[in-house]
Amino acid sequence: MRLLLISNSTNYGGGFLDHCADEIKNFLGPIKSILFVPYALNDLDGYAAKTRERYVKMGIEVRSIHEFKNPTEGVKSASAIHIGGGNTFRLLKRMYDERIITAIREKVKNGMPYIGASAGTNVATVSIKTTNDMPIAYPPTFDALGLVPFNINPHYIDPDPNSTHQGETREQRINEFHEMNDTVVVGLREGAWLRIEGASVMLGGINGAKIFKKNEVPSEFEPGANLDFLLK
Repeated sequence: MRLLLISNSTNYGGGFLDHCADEIKNFLGPIKSILFVPYALNDLDGYAAKTRERYVKMGIEVRSIHEFKNPTEGVKSASAIHIGGGNTFRLLKRMYDERIITAIREKVKNGMPYIGASAGTNVATVSIKTTNDMPIAYPPTFDALGLVPFNINPHYIDPDPNSTHQGETREQRINEFHEMNDTVVVGLREGAWLRIEGASVMLGGINGAKIFKKNEVPSEFEPGANLDFLLK
């Protein structure tokens, strides 16, 4: 399988997908057409137009899945897929409603490149239990595509020692997850991504990642790190 799992679509001070555009182009290689899944936002037409405009600058055509009468046929005809960010609960519910979960899983496992950003990264993993989003919609299950055997927390942010905020830190939230679950969690900071090629997992971008395993001290990894152990 080939996956590019991006923490965020927009970096501070930059435009939509600017920080990862070169990586996307390199990842896609000769592919010049992708299928976009905008289900994480309410304005499907607007989100598709925004994504199409950005990909045109890369020389890549975009078809949005909501423009197909039969979404499953859109998946089956796609050369590559990009699932965008937004609300993860809304995204996963719509994916189940449109009955595209199995089609996407089978296509990706047979080699179709998968690009996810934020919510689109969440749904590539075991479950959406480590999303940062509010449950504004109710999917039939929190189980996601299961393309990788771990979870991701996109937009991972470290505790601010100078903050007066009294709510749980992101690390505390992940520890709560591990009180009830065993799955490894990758805290993927903004500006970072995982590029998965077969059995290889490389950490790219900037700011790195923090990896959480149940009953273990979290481990820090810098950009460029090999994380193949995540697939084992």
